[in-house]
Amino acid sequence: MTSKVGSYLKKHTEALVKDVGLEAACQISGKSKATLGRYYSDLPEHADRFMPIDTVALLEEAASHPHVTAALAELRGLTINYGERRRNARPGGVNSDVVVLSQRFAMLMAEYNQSIEDGVITVNEAKRLLRETLELQQVLLEMKLHLEDEVA
Repeated sequence: MTSKVGSYLKKHTEALVKDVGLEAACQISGKSKATLGRYYSDLPEHADRFMPIDTVALLEEAASHPHVTAALAELRGLTINYGERRRNARPGGVNSDVVVLSQRFAMLMAEYNQSIEDGVITVNEAKRLLRETLELQQVLLEMKLHLEDEVA
């Protein structure tokens, strides 16, 4: 596994543990704080240590977001669809999708413009850009589903 991929997965593993809370993650997973910490440690001696998939599944069930699953999907160039929204739940079709898509893209560009003003994108600015990118991705997914319905 390349160090870039490993680092990416460790970052999302840390986000998962922090989302659930360290104490709760220990209780849910049956792992100690030290063990959980090793799964996302960037120290060389822990470079090849990753959270077992069954532990990921347990923690993601309690988390607000499937951090590691989403990271794995992104590494393969895939997107995941959350069960909170029903397929094509938003009214309208492709035409309204295009309008929403252009609005979300404009919001992303506005966020980018604001973030890059000083020549540096901070961690908080990157998080806001990521949120806008995920919203844009969701609109594209809904547009894809509407297009599939029209073709079928």
